[in-house]
Amino acid sequence: QSVYKVQLLENSTEGTLVVRVNATDVDEGSNSEVTYAVTNFIPASGRDVITVNSNTGEIHLTGALDFEEVSVFDFRIEARDQGTPPLSSHCSVELEVLDVNDNAPEVWVTSLSVPVPEDASVGTVVALLSVSDRDSGANGRVRCWVWPAAPFGLEATFAGSYSLVLREALDRERVSEYEVEVRAEDGGAPALGARRGLRVPVSDVNDNAPLFAQAVYTVLARENNAAGAELARLWARDPDEAGNGRVSYSVWEGAAGGVGAAAGSGWRAASSYVSFEVRAVDAGEPPLCGNATVQLFVLDENDNAPALLPPAGSAPEGHTLLIVVRDHGEPARSATATLSVSLLEANEAALAAGSSAASSSGSGSRSAVGVDVGGAAASAATNVWLVVAICAVSSLFLLALVLYGASRWAPRAAVLSGPGPTTLVCASEVGSWSYSQRHSRSLCVADGAAKSDLMVFSPNFPPPPPGAAPKDTQPEPSALLHT
Repeated sequence: QSVYKVQLLENSTEGTLVVRVNATDVDEGSNSEVTYAVTNFIPASGRDVITVNSNTGEIHLTGALDFEEVSVFDFRIEARDQGTPPLSSHCSVELEVLDVNDNAPEVWVTSLSVPVPEDASVGTVVALLSVSDRDSGANGRVRCWVWPAAPFGLEATFAGSYSLVLREALDRERVSEYEVEVRAEDGGAPALGARRGLRVPVSDVNDNAPLFAQAVYTVLARENNAAGAELARLWARDPDEAGNGRVSYSVWEGAAGGVGAAAGSGWRAASSYVSFEVRAVDAGEPPLCGNATVQLFVLDENDNAPALLPPAGSAPEGHTLLIVVRDHGEPARSATATLSVSLLEANEAALAAGSSAASSSGSGSRSAVGVDVGGAAASAATNVWLVVAICAVSSLFLLALVLYGASRWAPRAAVLSGPGPTTLVCASEVGSWSYSQRHSRSLCVADGAAKSDLMVFSPNFPPPPPGAAPKDTQPEPSALLHT
């Protein structure tokens, strides 16, 4: 043949027989003896690939074939006899290298935009990739995908180029970094594949406001705290990072102060119940804030002793009592006051009452029996009061004489009376009293006998003049004073 065409797989091993060429010479003897040699290689690298047996014409592989390097080799074989002069002839050998799926796909990252903001929109391009396979045909056809399938995906832009795009919304507080793997596989049998790993960090966006552990905090604090004393400790969590998660605290001035509720509405007084808001603000752009309400209850301390009101007026000097008022606090506090009590004879009490009534003029005053008399009425009836006072003093004087005489001859005894109006007349060395009370508990008057109760009564006065309060509206005599 003038041309020999041969096909070999590129993975053929060294020593493989490529082809056997044969030349015949009709001469005899040495003139018919033929030798073979390679005279020309296209490309020249074929010299390292094949060799020819000069005696047999067999062509063998002496090197590895690579379809991706050279797919076709052309060379010429010369057949020469041993005559004189020698004669020769040529033929061509065309060696076609057949492709074998011996090349895996290759993946390159040509562009990478990281970190990706967590608020990036769906469809954002994260990276550009190039994928190729040196094999031909089905062995060189490559398919690609990304693993895991979310939140990224691959989109083919043109032959051999892909874009890694965002398919789902990101949340840095949930996943702060993704390890993405781009996988490629060719169509050979068996198929070959390749992988390329990508690290995609997610950058923080200030999308979380500070959050308190409780919406409302109740704080109990005792009064009289020293300035700077800690009342409560509040903490707000912000899952953002860096400045977006750095929280500062302040009291919201718009809500500071006590609770202004109307009396009787059920609210505590503002002095013991304070409600205000604490605001936590992060350092992001724009800053986000969260609020918590703090209800502060001020607990009472026993820091006030009981106080007695000053006496309404002065009293004559007489029996002196020390009154102690004590609370039940811890520690207990107390206050004392001195009470002067004087016992007057009936006529002296009447004179004192008369002089007190005579002096009540001008502005409104209170009489000895506790009846309020207007200034105008007292001024108009001054003369009448003087007459009444004189009559009253005289009557009381006569009554005192009668009582004094009766007390001399009447038996001294204790009188017990039950409910109902009761009148008792007693006499002693001190003086005489008349007692009229709706309820009387006990009374004991005797010379040298111990007294368990001290009773002070107001004297009986004559009825008021016309225009004054009716007799039945006069207050009842003073109550008992127990010591």
